[in-house]
Amino acid sequence: MDEELACGKFIKRISEELRKNANNAMRGQNMTVAQLETLMELDRAPEKRLSLKELEQSLHVAQSTAAGIIVRLEQKGFVQSSGDASDRRIKLVSITAAGAERVEQAREGMRASQDRLFSPLTRTERGIFCALLEKICGGLD
Repeated sequence: MDEELACGKFIKRISEELRKNANNAMRGQNMTVAQLETLMELDRAPEKRLSLKELEQSLHVAQSTAAGIIVRLEQKGFVQSSGDASDRRIKLVSITAAGAERVEQAREGMRASQDRLFSPLTRTERGIFCALLEKICGGLD
């Protein structure tokens, strides 16, 4: 049981280190991690667009939080929102070209951060580690 508890401590430490590095990198770009996560969700979406409700669910945040993130991203020119043509109650959010560019810049930084994180591991160990994390996350849903 002590091994399992130690493992949780290590996961927490890795998570905190990744978040700290991400926040430091984003601060210089006048962005938050939540804003970047939102842009990345939109960039992965079909047609680069999601409803506000879909964003709430994929980000696991309240409607008011999602709406606040979108307002700030609109002010920065990274997203645009509109009403759905068939149902005006639905707010659709699309990523702009500037938002997509910001996502690509962030991905480059994330790759570098991940390479530093994985530097003690061999390529095989990295694959095993990622597969195990994916399996654990799959069990959370």
